[in-house]
Amino acid sequence: MHPTLPRLEQTDFPALRRGALEIIQINLGYLCNLSCLHCHVNAGPGRKEIMTRETIDQVLSYLKVCGAKTIDLTGGAPEMNPDFRYLVKAARNFGLEVIDRCNLTILSEPGYEGTAEFLAENQVTVVASLPCYLEDNVDAQRGEGVFDTSIKGLQALNQLGYGKADSGLTLDLVYNPQGATLPPPQKELEADYHHHLGEHFGIVFNQLYTVANMPIKRFGSMLISKGTFGGYMDLLRSAHNADNISSVMCRSLISVDWQGYVYDCDFNQMLDLPLSDEQQSTHITDLMNSNLKGRKIIVKNHCYGCTAGQGSSCGGALDAA
Repeated sequence: MHPTLPRLEQTDFPALRRGALEIIQINLGYLCNLSCLHCHVNAGPGRKEIMTRETIDQVLSYLKVCGAKTIDLTGGAPEMNPDFRYLVKAARNFGLEVIDRCNLTILSEPGYEGTAEFLAENQVTVVASLPCYLEDNVDAQRGEGVFDTSIKGLQALNQLGYGKADSGLTLDLVYNPQGATLPPPQKELEADYHHHLGEHFGIVFNQLYTVANMPIKRFGSMLISKGTFGGYMDLLRSAHNADNISSVMCRSLISVDWQGYVYDCDFNQMLDLPLSDEQQSTHITDLMNSNLKGRKIIVKNHCYGCTAGQGSSCGGALDAA
């Protein structure tokens, strides 16, 4: 039983409005083979929420008309959706870039053999979670044995050409702090990752993204249980950098949940904050003839997690963008 999180409705976070839509982030379901401490989705092996083929087809219909150039597949483990490959192939046939937010361990799971090869064949960009380059830290956050399995996944991707110059196969890694702290400078940490993973495991990759932990769902509940929720929120607010406002991901992205409902970002989805402060949820089928540019974005106190310090987004630090 997770403790009740404080309500985040009142905020003095700066008002935001949408720019041009570039990315559709699609949550294919909350089913995952891991139960990570930092997960803001509460994903895990027992979750039953999975996007259906019907909803995927509705999303594909929207992709034909919305003008976005990229789909960003997330979960849970997006690869565990039975129609993952169907969606990837359709999006690639549309000429879209496809990003797979991969936990790496799924590549070794029984029943998912050939997933790495499928990703390579379809030139899917892999953004892989590896919250540290040290075994003890990764296993403490994600579960015993996860580090070793993640390394095997990275090596398998490298063998297919991922992360290597001129291969056309992009492999980026994602770091999150162990607890209620902000990420260190992205470029410096990236250099450490390159050195350690290359020297010890022969692994190469393109970029490292540093991402702040959001005080919602499982991570927020952990903060509450330790009595550090208020202190972490104070940290985020005190580290707010107004220069990051113009680059926050919600200005060019929408988040679609497993049922096809649309939100300003993945975090607002988890907090059930409807798109643009509507009184009822907006479904992807409601947007077929809509232009979202200029519309209000819903902001709450958790938004400080995206602007604190160097900034944080699905593409890493904002001041490094």
